[in-house]
Amino acid sequence: MRFLHTADWQLGMTRHFLDADAQARFTDARLDSISRLGTVAAEHEAEFVVVCGDVFEDNRLAPAVIARSLDRLAAIDRPVYLLPGNHDPLDAASVYTSEVFARHRPENVTVLGVPGVHQVRPGVELLAAPWFSKHPSADPLTEAVAAVGPPDAGTVRIAVGHGGTLPVGAQDQRLIDVAALSERIAAGQLHYVALGDRHSVTEVAPGIWYSGAPEVTNFDHKESGSGSVLVVEVSPDAPAAVSPVRVGSWRFAAREFPLSSEADVSAAVSALSALPEKDRTVVKVGFTGTLGLGAKAQLDDEIEALRARFAGLEPWPRKTDLAVLPGEAELDSLELTGPAADAAQELLGIARSAGERAAEASGALALLYRLTRQEASR
Repeated sequence: MRFLHTADWQLGMTRHFLDADAQARFTDARLDSISRLGTVAAEHEAEFVVVCGDVFEDNRLAPAVIARSLDRLAAIDRPVYLLPGNHDPLDAASVYTSEVFARHRPENVTVLGVPGVHQVRPGVELLAAPWFSKHPSADPLTEAVAAVGPPDAGTVRIAVGHGGTLPVGAQDQRLIDVAALSERIAAGQLHYVALGDRHSVTEVAPGIWYSGAPEVTNFDHKESGSGSVLVVEVSPDAPAAVSPVRVGSWRFAAREFPLSSEADVSAAVSALSALPEKDRTVVKVGFTGTLGLGAKAQLDDEIEALRARFAGLEPWPRKTDLAVLPGEAELDSLELTGPAADAAQELLGIARSAGERAAEASGALALLYRLTRQEASR
């Protein structure tokens, strides 16, 4: 028996570093990933799809977001089970009890809103653990598993949960107890544990997996395994077989470059230019080192040109420590006179001092260089 395990769609998500045009394309891409997921289900003859929490970014979404999402779910020609998570808990303001959800919910969509066993068909069960608030006092999955007896002989039981996992030897009632779940798997009382909350594909223990998000939500230094759905094959008498299948189309790339010359600038620009599918790629970039005025002007010009090609390009402050220290020859080449020359020399002294205002002085010198060059080229 095969099914699809997915989670953390977070439909309606916005990203502050996207402009209006890129945000619209990003929103559409998250909906498109649902359609691609449906194609994967058909190609692998999956019986159903289970979404392990955070289907929606928030319970306060525009009706159009909910309606369009449900239209995509309706096109998946097999049952889809939705588990409320911490972003979309089944509380008093839940999206799942809203009028718009009730009006547009297709027949193939079931909300796992009651803890415990739900029969998919004879011989296949889902043991669901929905969230009823953003901050439960105990882990819903650990409680749901402890509250039920073993399944009937020959019945496949799949636990469906959401949240962080409890490290070995630690104690926190709010986290999923992986050791307890593993004991149930070893005893044949669970045959697979489908989890949501972690956005990268992760095998926590044999038979216990996070599917990751089907579309990227964070930069790749934090989220390296998103963009997939899991095809899971499970039976009562064999370990589950899990295969990730790519459905995402966006990339959030974090890059850092040490710079000390114009050659380093050219190499960094070439590396950024080589990133594919720029209209679906957001770059966060950091630069460290020391450059002269000409190299810094080259860098600023190239980054500005690249910014127009990517869905987003933003600085990475935590990984940026770039000093601009011009030589005397570079200052002389500007042919400054009078107060302008005096100001440039003062800025140079501050930039070389490594004091609190050194970075500001370096930036001012770089701007002066660019402005002077632009004026000279007219």
